Amino acid sequence: MFRPWQEIGVDLGTATVLIYVKGQGILLREPSVIAMVRDTGEVKAVGDDAYAMLGRTPGNITAERPMRDGVIADYDLTEKMLQAFVRKVVTGPGRFFRPHVMVCVPSGVTEVERRAVLQATREVGARKAFLIEEPLAAAIGAGVEIAEPSGSMIVDIGGGTTDVAIISLGGIVVSESLRVAGNEFDEAITKYVRHNENLLIGDRTAEEIKTKLGSAMLVEGEPDETLEVRGRDLVNGLPKTVTVRSSDTVAALEEPIQKIADGVRQVLEAAPPELVSDVIDRGIIMTGGGALLRNFDELLRRTTGIPVVVAENATDAVALGTGRALDMTHVLEDALISDNFLRR
Repeated sequence: MFRPWQEIGVDLGTATVLIYVKGQGILLREPSVIAMVRDTGEVKAVGDDAYAMLGRTPGNITAERPMRDGVIADYDLTEKMLQAFVRKVVTGPGRFFRPHVMVCVPSGVTEVERRAVLQATREVGARKAFLIEEPLAAAIGAGVEIAEPSGSMIVDIGGGTTDVAIISLGGIVVSESLRVAGNEFDEAITKYVRHNENLLIGDRTAEEIKTKLGSAMLVEGEPDETLEVRGRDLVNGLPKTVTVRSSDTVAALEEPIQKIADGVRQVLEAAPPELVSDVIDRGIIMTGGGALLRNFDELLRRTTGIPVVVAENATDAVALGTGRALDMTHVLEDALISDNFLRR
């Protein structure tokens, strides 16, 4: 059926924004960063261009992340950033017939936070706005048949939040949303390097260490890889280079990873026994960028005794599921939140 508007799914993440356009796939994948001129409020750059400015801006320009812990921290900046991203992908008839937009949110958001996301989505020109909870979107994107009367467990580790949920019959039966995810991994690495090496590093360097060396645990026989890291010596204030090892990241990330493992256990303990039985049979599915941390799946398997797999499209699963959910509103009618919510 021809529709004179575009349908798009938005993974409005703390670290990255992904936008899926129906029939075209993921057309945008850029950091959740916006650069503004302080005095005038003019948007200088968004996404990749703004990310390159982090920590490097002169006094009259500020580069910021308007999302924090998976929700809007600065409403005005988020609206401007989202507007710029939507303009990049909405083409043709969609410019005149406003798009239908599905946005994902963490499972633990408050009513105020839901309203903020819906309002921001309407303000950027959406004809119709919907919200879907992240673990549900991740399950759809990972290929889980969510409408079946059997339990599937999702652990979605994003930039600001980790969402753990057991899904059955098109809805979330039990869930836990933790404000522990990729950004806290970066902070833990920064603190570890500062404490153990007396070296001050920036957010981008911490993210590089996480991406290249980050490990939840080291399996016997694995090499302890190394990376040279540059920063400022906290003793004399001069530039300094140190060598960081994979084993260092295991020590640095122990606390946040333990919090996620505890969250997984809590969801399993709160779930009905029939669904836990299904999860034991079907395994736990990990999605999100944090799921790519080396040996994280093995650590969860040892913690729970349940098979764990990382989704093939882990980093894209939420965005894909958010877009595909627009074709599943009949199945998800009880799980979705539409802009009718704003009129209450």
